[in-house]
Amino acid sequence: MKKQIATARQLGLINCHDCHLLVTIESARLHPHCPRCGSHLHLRKPNSLGRTWALVCSAILFIIPANVLPMTITMTLGAEQADTIMSGVIYFMQSGSWEIALVIFVASIFVPFAKLLILIFLLLSVQFRSTWKPRDRTVLYRLTELVGRWSMVDIYVVTILVALVKLGAVASIEAGPAAIFFAAVVVVTMFAAESFDPRLMWDVIEEEL
Repeated sequence: MKKQIATARQLGLINCHDCHLLVTIESARLHPHCPRCGSHLHLRKPNSLGRTWALVCSAILFIIPANVLPMTITMTLGAEQADTIMSGVIYFMQSGSWEIALVIFVASIFVPFAKLLILIFLLLSVQFRSTWKPRDRTVLYRLTELVGRWSMVDIYVVTILVALVKLGAVASIEAGPAAIFFAAVVVVTMFAAESFDPRLMWDVIEEEL
């Protein structure tokens, strides 16, 4: 029979969300702030599901104009061309720069959509009290935390192009309105991943035992 490992809550301990110091529940009741960093102590992140759902829904609203509106506006000899994220990927593919196209596609399209889908899946699994592979779901959550910030690659590329291509009436590149919405998607999904408490997935398992 596999030996069950006791959790911090079962041992009467609270983990600080900021510095990860373990504090006894009894001392936390007397002094509800972490003795090392001063953060407020709680067994689970307050209103984790509600705040995460609100942030995920906001990101869904932002991601539509981020992909529909132009990311860059190029002006060459009086001619103006607006490119979305996908049209930029197609342009690099047609010009033979498959590596750049792949980086932009993965960082700017695949990762944001995948992160939103994973967060929705995790939220639904907690709300429906799923006991399916909590370890794998925890790995998925850690993955969203790790790769979320790399979605800003497209914004960095746009910023560099805007700064470098300034040739007056000959050629210039300006950031399109999609850049604001795309940056909002990245930031909001990062906050969503931070507000989600993965220990809620394990609470269901613990209650079933």
